[in-house]
Amino acid sequence: MTAPSTFGLSTEARNLHWLLSNLVEEVPGVHSVTVVSSDGLMLLSSDPGHHAAKAAGPPEGPKGSSADLATIVSGIGSLTVGAAKLMDGGGVKQTMVAMDEGSVFVMSISDGSLLGVHATPDCDMSVVAYHMALFVGRAGHVLTPELRSELRKSMESTQ
Repeated sequence: MTAPSTFGLSTEARNLHWLLSNLVEEVPGVHSVTVVSSDGLMLLSSDPGHHAAKAAGPPEGPKGSSADLATIVSGIGSLTVGAAKLMDGGGVKQTMVAMDEGSVFVMSISDGSLLGVHATPDCDMSVVAYHMALFVGRAGHVLTPELRSELRKSMESTQ
């Protein structure tokens, strides 16, 4: 899958693409980022090899396509929402999965969408969480039903 072109998109959609790219390029240890709608469809995704291709390093991002990260984020989001309901824990704000070879962060966006980040195992978790919260704060109020529809169509046209 290729990254969608921002040509022809609304200003809000282009701004979200820029925020997403900036998150990947500016935060140390971040491999890839995705935004998934509340119904599990990928709305935005970074290109895992775009920001810093390493000649002999490990692959950046989950195996396969960026859709794999979106699937993982959607699944983690669903699982944690179910767990929170069973435990009367209220809304889920953030979930982090630490693995030997990487980390996955999932943060709720105000409309039920999710922001997911795949990062290195040695990333500074507080820095990643801070930048995710900045993204959510900037993106949450503009992620309207119309913009989600535009982003879905943009993602579909690149597949």
